[in-house]
Amino acid sequence: MTDDDHMRAAIRVAQQGIAAGQTPFGAVIVRGGAVVAEGHNCVWLTGDPTAHAEVVTIRRAAAALATIDLGGTVMYTTCEPCPMCLAAIHWAKIDAVYYGATIADAQAAGFAELCVPAVKLAELGGSPLRVEAGLLPRECADLFAEWRAAGLSNPY
Repeated sequence: MTDDDHMRAAIRVAQQGIAAGQTPFGAVIVRGGAVVAEGHNCVWLTGDPTAHAEVVTIRRAAAALATIDLGGTVMYTTCEPCPMCLAAIHWAKIDAVYYGATIADAQAAGFAELCVPAVKLAELGGSPLRVEAGLLPRECADLFAEWRAAGLSNPY
């Protein structure tokens, strides 16, 4: 599978989250070309403000692989990771994160984002994490309009 295929999987997961009344964020973690775990944002479902798609997916990958060291994996996420998620990705030792929509896209949709670019945060923190922007950005940004049209949850 290609990077685009993996991002399309993350988009499908985000769409499942939208249909379940959650916000428009999805992620997958891949090792050796195979999806290890996937997750969408579950903040409203769980009442947990930390239940972002990336964190949910990291928790599921750690459980699936029975380790907190996710070295050798790559994350594909529909939106640029917020500082909390980027720190979790770093601490999980994920090799790289690819994202589509930007923090600015999320902010424009009404989310209370901290406007710190993920790549800049990784650099400032001295993280070995590779942060790659712009994978299917239009398709990922379109999730915000899909979510708004569904009208099943609010931004936070």
